[in-house]
Amino acid sequence: MPGFVPRHISVFPSPQELGSSLAQLVAQRAAESGGRFSLGLSGGSLVRILSQELPEAAALSGPAAPARWVLAFCDERLVPVEDPESTYGAYKTHLLSKISIPEKQVVIINPSLPVEEAASDYAEKLKEAFQGENMPVFDLLILGIGPDGHTCSLFPDHPLLQEKEKIVASISDSPKPPPERITLTLPVLNAARTVVFVATGESKAAILKRILEGDEENPLPAALVQPHTGKLHWFLDESAAKELTVPFEKHSIL
Repeated sequence: MPGFVPRHISVFPSPQELGSSLAQLVAQRAAESGGRFSLGLSGGSLVRILSQELPEAAALSGPAAPARWVLAFCDERLVPVEDPESTYGAYKTHLLSKISIPEKQVVIINPSLPVEEAASDYAEKLKEAFQGENMPVFDLLILGIGPDGHTCSLFPDHPLLQEKEKIVASISDSPKPPPERITLTLPVLNAARTVVFVATGESKAAILKRILEGDEENPLPAALVQPHTGKLHWFLDESAAKELTVPFEKHSIL
């Protein structure tokens, strides 16, 4: 149920301050890992936030640090890399050109495969990247949230919310276009060492109140992310947090 796992809610004056603190958290977790660091990224507005702030923060943790990172994507649309809808394509253009993660350590889907095969192929690539672990344990996952409460490509009332075995699943009926996607499943999200949800803007305020303060019989997908042993953070700007009454840490302008 929402609130079962201790969570830390941080509210920032604007997306800029949020982005700076998020990048610092990534660099901090990377430094704490003491070597190999596994990071899962989501798309949408996070691409812009991370592309602006992460290169500088990563450089401060040592110019060689990203060479030990393993980067994967929490979900992906089944479109060519050059398509504007491609999450990997967006990060390749805006972030990976500024940060030196070896190409072989960036785990991506093969968009030329049918969606179910693409999911199986991505799962095998993840297992290889995680040295044979059947359940990848990410050091850090950064998740977004939709106005309907979806995260990754896990949508409200969708059968994929019940998936217990697969680490990667395919979806061909996404309510949000494009319809064909692959997504990490809840077991992987809940195995992570740290999960950070990021939400900005007034359009997220109502759904955040439901997720963070509700006690719903049928919880929204984002409310089902409850890391078993890991840490759960919420990074919000003031507009997204405007309806919250639960305690949170308010950050002033840097």
